[in-house]
Amino acid sequence: MSASGAEPDVTSYSELRTVYREPLPRASQKVLDHLDVHCRRFIEMSPFCVLSSTGVDGRADASPRGDPPGFVKVVDEHTLLIPDRPGNNQVDTMQNILNHPVVGLLFFVPGMNETLRVCGSAEIVADEEALRPLSVGGKKPASGLKITIKDAFLHCGRALIRSRLWDPEAQIDRSVYPTYGQVLADQIAGANADSIDADEDEANRNQLY
Repeated sequence: MSASGAEPDVTSYSELRTVYREPLPRASQKVLDHLDVHCRRFIEMSPFCVLSSTGVDGRADASPRGDPPGFVKVVDEHTLLIPDRPGNNQVDTMQNILNHPVVGLLFFVPGMNETLRVCGSAEIVADEEALRPLSVGGKKPASGLKITIKDAFLHCGRALIRSRLWDPEAQIDRSVYPTYGQVLADQIAGANADSIDADEDEANRNQLY
């Protein structure tokens, strides 16, 4: 629906192309069906990615994943393995994958404006031997995601340049936004902000793995 609340302005590909010019040939030529040396190196340097999935009801979801650089293991040019670290145990992404095993990944490297986009099919791995290489401090993840690559390509840096994501001067004073506990206390009847913040502080110090 358009901003005015009326019917959508664009409802077909031909109408979409009246808004946007045709892409340069390299936009499609750069899309690979495997991880080349540059994709592999990018993933090895990346400490953070966003994982998108879709539920059986069609609802989209995006989940942040982070760890030391290289936490997403490149098994081979067609396969990735992602550890699932401790969280809230709601397993939204896992449930989505059980019903619709297609995912998208967006990898970030601090200081780089370009990002790496990957999509493919996913399956949940719980085999201890497969998960052992993903251990941190002797602690294996409860499970992992095996991603079979369909597409991979480097995305230009304009979005991060516009956002100034890595610019220290663009960082906010954290005090201008409520704490995690304060937000949840406003959203959940009976919740205590101080208790939630204390729980989160404990988890962040002692339960990352």
